[in-house]
Amino acid sequence: MVFRPLPARAPAVLLREAKPLKALFSHAQRLSHLQRLFESQLQPAARQHCYVASWREGSLLLIVTDGHWATRLRYQQKRLQRDLQALPEFSSLTRILFKVQPPTVQSKAGERSIDLSISAGENIQATAEGISDPNLRAALERLAAHAKRVR
Repeated sequence: MVFRPLPARAPAVLLREAKPLKALFSHAQRLSHLQRLFESQLQPAARQHCYVASWREGSLLLIVTDGHWATRLRYQQKRLQRDLQALPEFSSLTRILFKVQPPTVQSKAGERSIDLSISAGENIQATAEGISDPNLRAALERLAAHAKRVR
């Protein structure tokens, strides 16, 4: 008995026909639509910091990138709620919840670079020669040597 795989189907067809994918896709589209409506009521500066997470039973859950933006949005909560209730999609809005969740992309905090010009390195080396403390002198010489390696 030979196994014959099913013929490949286009992703768009799978999203429209496969029930679990269809439900997931329709939920994602609904959230995307709600996000666009919500962003229309936000200040332009706040749009990149606030995302619609869920909309259930009159409660809108928003994910905010940091506490600063969460505080700013809490001050505007009554205005936001009033403006959103004017839209048909949010007519049953009773409360807005904010959850702070920092972005998952990590910045390169581990890298440190010291960019010193050759003249700065020479000045640091000249300063190190006049220092009597051996620890400070060694640190300044290491710093001056780094400037020479960079250039």
